[in-house]
Amino acid sequence: MKNIEIEIKKYLDDRGWNKLRPSDLAKSISIEAAELLELFQWTSLSIEETKADEEKMEQIKKELADVFIYALDMSVLLDLDTEQIIKDKLDHINKKFPAELMRKNAKEESGSGADPLYLKIKKGI
Repeated sequence: MKNIEIEIKKYLDDRGWNKLRPSDLAKSISIEAAELLELFQWTSLSIEETKADEEKMEQIKKELADVFIYALDMSVLLDLDTEQIIKDKLDHINKKFPAELMRKNAKEESGSGADPLYLKIKKGI
């Protein structure tokens, strides 16, 4: 992760983009995420169907990269430790959505599930 952060910092510095406002980066993340979402408008493809569509996968890679780059731009410019904030969030998610409970109640296809115990856990976090 540090190597990517160094590369991101260099490309920002090289272009004079190292003074971008966090609000503008947040807007850009949202815009690019909407472009990613647009690829799925009016469809409900499964993971397998999506992977089988080479053109769709190429479009997804491009839009996802845009989201990642803007997010990393923000992280780098705010001097955040990207790896650590991801690890911290994963720790929080592991507490909020216990794997055993979520797996037990996962609905076919969506990968989601709910359980009355989940609401108690959520309120406690």
